[in-house]
Amino acid sequence: TIRPVRRSYYDPSSAPGKGVVWEWENDSGTWTPYDMDVGITIQRAYEKQHPWVDLSAIGFCYVIDFATMGQINRQTQRKRRVRRRLDMVYPLVSGTLPKSQSWPASPGAATAPPVPTCACPQCLLVMSVKATVSAAGPGTATLQPRKAPPVPPAPSKAPVPAPGAKAPDGVAAVRGSLKPLAAQGSRRQAASAPALSSASATASPPGAGSSKASRPGLATLNRSHLQRLAIAQSRVLIASGVPTVPVKNLTGSSPVNPALAGITGILMSAAGLPVCLTRPPKLVLHPPPVSKSEIQSIPGISHSSRKTTKKQAKKGKTPEEVLKKYLQKVRHPPDEDCTICMERLSAPSGYKGPQTAIKPDLVGKLVKCGHVFHLHCLVAMYNNGNKDGSLQCPTCKTIYGVKTGTQPPGKMEYHIIPHALPGHSDCKTIRIIYNIPPGVQGPEHPNPGKSFTARGFPRHCYLPDSEKGRKVLKLLLVAWDRRLIFAIGTSSTTGESDTVIWNEIHHKTEFGSNLTGHGYPDINYLDNVLAELAAQGITEESLAQEKD
Repeated sequence: TIRPVRRSYYDPSSAPGKGVVWEWENDSGTWTPYDMDVGITIQRAYEKQHPWVDLSAIGFCYVIDFATMGQINRQTQRKRRVRRRLDMVYPLVSGTLPKSQSWPASPGAATAPPVPTCACPQCLLVMSVKATVSAAGPGTATLQPRKAPPVPPAPSKAPVPAPGAKAPDGVAAVRGSLKPLAAQGSRRQAASAPALSSASATASPPGAGSSKASRPGLATLNRSHLQRLAIAQSRVLIASGVPTVPVKNLTGSSPVNPALAGITGILMSAAGLPVCLTRPPKLVLHPPPVSKSEIQSIPGISHSSRKTTKKQAKKGKTPEEVLKKYLQKVRHPPDEDCTICMERLSAPSGYKGPQTAIKPDLVGKLVKCGHVFHLHCLVAMYNNGNKDGSLQCPTCKTIYGVKTGTQPPGKMEYHIIPHALPGHSDCKTIRIIYNIPPGVQGPEHPNPGKSFTARGFPRHCYLPDSEKGRKVLKLLLVAWDRRLIFAIGTSSTTGESDTVIWNEIHHKTEFGSNLTGHGYPDINYLDNVLAELAAQGITEESLAQEKD
């Protein structure tokens, strides 16, 4: 594998020029240096004696607090230690900067020895495509983008541009300038640079090579100018109908997505198609800053916050007394299995746990849904649950009584902010803020007496301030009071056990994007969350019950 390398030069007054390196403490207790550009930004704020610096302007969701020498995640509020080192001395260069070079050398060097063909499947595929294109002739290899000005035809019948004819504006710009762009060392560690250079080298029709000579000033542009030029050229290509290759992680640490984009670019350019690499929209988790005077209460809902504590189950009723309200005894059981113990209903219960006063051969039918079980199995299932006076059919999930959960104590805030969600431009936004601190598990939790963590709090969620959005909020308040929004268990994202997790009622945590699937626009979200609430036994009837 051959990869390009580069050497960067910085001003002596910058952080690397002074030998300053900023580092953050990782989970293993060792120190990791920030990227050079991030370190320069932090050092600049530090030298100006700012109390803190917000890194969101350069694409990072962190705040560096110089008073505590800590890094704070704006989303999760997690804190890490940072430190400033002064022992990284880089060599100084006097006089003019050395001439920019790239490696490997550009294909134009006549003295470069021929490079042997690589035998990997990717290169063999590319070479076979190029050979097929060459055999078909240049007239069939070059495809012009849609809506582009027509190229003056050559005297011959083949559709090849005449010598000296000007190619379409968007195509001529990218073909003439992307090669110097790739050679200027502006490559990232992503593998997308070969796609750019291949596109400029193989997609050029006869006569387009003159554009390289007409742009001698590109060699003198710095990196930021080249990036702006590449962005402008990408926009021209997109507007003219050139196929685009989206790259989700072009500058990230993972090589997978950039490599796929690079391979796609090579193959498209080998077939004579111009290639334009594009970037996806940025993740927008939070709305623009909102002052306290702009925050409004929600009409029809009293207060703007609500707290929950550990509600104990109603005492004084045994499991047998609770089940009597929801069951009818069956004298002649049907010839089928009990879905709890998987034994025949005509036989005694297969449950082998603590014995109860109920005989193991008694059978009962739930009055609403009509499903039949051993009474002994239903009592055991109730004792293993929350024991809150409610029962849920294990077959169809029909709820009997008022279902409550095991959500830890916390606070729920809700108000209106003067910003619109994507897809809901006709109304403002309801913002919900959940905050649950870490603590110790109670008797209703998986591991009583053991501590639990609460990652990512406060969690911000968003609803449109519409009629249906307010209805969802009112039902979410009922779910909060019944301790059904969160639970304690194992996180499906991190794998961490004994932590606070969502409890099957989905929330939208992205304000201005939908890159993770937890944002807007989503035309079905409000209907879906109403169905999820109904599955927890929370409907419009619940609102009347709460008032009573």
